Amino acid sequence: MKKSIQFQLSFMMFLEFFIWGGWFVTMGIFLTNTLSTDGTETAMAYSTQSLGAIVAPFFIGLIADRFFNAERILGVLHLIGAILMYQLANATSFTEFYPYVLGYMIAYMPTLALVNSVSFNQLTDPSKQFSFIRVWGTVGWIVAGLVISRVFLWDSESGIADGMLRNTFLMCGIASAVLGLFSFTLPKTPPNKEERVTVSDIIGLDALKLLKDRNFLVFFFASVLICIPLAFYYQHAGQFLGEIGVDKPAEKMAIGQMSEVVFMLLLPFFFKRYGFKKTLLIGMLAWLLRYLLFAWGNSGDLYFMLLVGIALHGICYDFFFVSGQIYTDSKAGEKYKSSAQGLITLATYGIGMLVGFWIAGRITDSFAITETEHLWNKIWVYPAIFATVVFVLFAVFFKNEEIEYKN
Repeated sequence: MKKSIQFQLSFMMFLEFFIWGGWFVTMGIFLTNTLSTDGTETAMAYSTQSLGAIVAPFFIGLIADRFFNAERILGVLHLIGAILMYQLANATSFTEFYPYVLGYMIAYMPTLALVNSVSFNQLTDPSKQFSFIRVWGTVGWIVAGLVISRVFLWDSESGIADGMLRNTFLMCGIASAVLGLFSFTLPKTPPNKEERVTVSDIIGLDALKLLKDRNFLVFFFASVLICIPLAFYYQHAGQFLGEIGVDKPAEKMAIGQMSEVVFMLLLPFFFKRYGFKKTLLIGMLAWLLRYLLFAWGNSGDLYFMLLVGIALHGICYDFFFVSGQIYTDSKAGEKYKSSAQGLITLATYGIGMLVGFWIAGRITDSFAITETEHLWNKIWVYPAIFATVVFVLFAVFFKNEEIEYKN
């Protein structure tokens, strides 16, 4: 692969996740402090991710992959996203904000698959080369948090009070416009007009027969249920840090992405040393520990507990979801590989997260003192309980089996 193409793909990934990390992490703080939303409305805003994840496979499979070059539709979607980001920055109420964030996520979520398509089309050895391209996406997410917290101070106490977090949408809108225009310079990725994709392929109906396997059935439901504690983290962690007085919450949340890189490198060791079941159980224990640390930690003497809880994100995410992708791939085989991954994605990021965001919003509302104050020590107990239940069910009902690690 030419160095110029590697640079193009890396820059594309950097901007793709810089955009997402630049507004998604601090949206909860913005909604609560600037638009005075409650937990239910915040949940509605974050649930647009799940709605976008449900729509994305249909858009990619039935339209983009068959009729348009991937790089062109990537460009169009990001230009649309730039306009919607501008509208989000100027919204003055949740009623005005919601339609724009819903439209944005419906436009953005398909781009996650499109950047992968553009990359894989240029790679001669994806198993070895893709990780060096994809890691720039994680770097982009981290840089977005550092820019918000260190360069512009938008998430400082005074910045939040002055409504400066509106600027995160403007920043991401500019980045989206840059990526939109840049996408038209990317290597051509023509549509696959010969292969016909059906709705059954997209939502993974062919893979439903895998649920006859008891182990896969247990794993499937564990994957859906673990999305409930995951939703608490995505939706409320940034808001929680801001409310209790942690300085520069966007920067602190970026620690989670840094740990994701580290534990991704450690995953093969754990997978080969302890096997699939124990690796997943370690991941679930990390969920439990994280929320207990959040419940007991504070912005004073126990501040370190919050940082450890955020740093556990790498274990929480990599050890469960990445391991789960490997397990799904091994169980499905060549015939149902795509369908099985589609089924798991739809069930987790679609249905599981949608339910999780709703539950997280309702529980957070029930412990509200004022619009900007909550009993967080009680709130975080609930995702800890959910994680414990999933851990016990998986430990009891999933029978150990040998799975070969493949990345």
